[in-house]
Amino acid sequence: MSKIVMGADGKCRCSWCESAPEFNAYHDTEWGFPVVDDQRLFEKICLEGFQSGLSWRTILSKRENFRAAFAGFDFHKVALFGDSDVARLLDDAGIIRHRGKIEATINNARRACEMVDREGSLAAYFWRFEPDPAEIAMPQTMSTSPMSITLSKDLKKRGWKFVGPTTVFAFMQAMGLINDHANGCFLRPQIDEIRKSLVRPV
Repeated sequence: MSKIVMGADGKCRCSWCESAPEFNAYHDTEWGFPVVDDQRLFEKICLEGFQSGLSWRTILSKRENFRAAFAGFDFHKVALFGDSDVARLLDDAGIIRHRGKIEATINNARRACEMVDREGSLAAYFWRFEPDPAEIAMPQTMSTSPMSITLSKDLKKRGWKFVGPTTVFAFMQAMGLINDHANGCFLRPQIDEIRKSLVRPV
């Protein structure tokens, strides 16, 4: 099955863009573009956790609600959430009202604060796990990788929740730690060029 599809604008994109009308914009402006901003990295790993067992379309359609509910995913603020915030979030129909995932997000915010203290930034930590391209098979043929398994284990050891290897691999795809745009997608060579010039955080 082809991994690309031609859009009405004549551009070839990853075929998953056909799944929902809002996916084109997400694909063209976000997915796979390298991210070194801590708040965006934290947001994405939390939203990937909320996606577990659900579809990304469901999460994407609620993303602005999630941002409002979780203080824009400022992990310093979320780390201060308490029982009253959990109750508020469980009553918020605009997000996924799953106690385990809500509590995991608050827990992960606290772990993120610890990580910044120890590592300097979330970006410096996560980009340490950028895979060697040789370990990645053909685009969009994997749901985990050796490095996503390693990162998942390390996060769990540090006390993070809802960070299994599949969740972490999806995070790595979306945040540009790998270029998993399909061969033939108009963005794949563009992402390659961006990655070549990217200054990796240290």
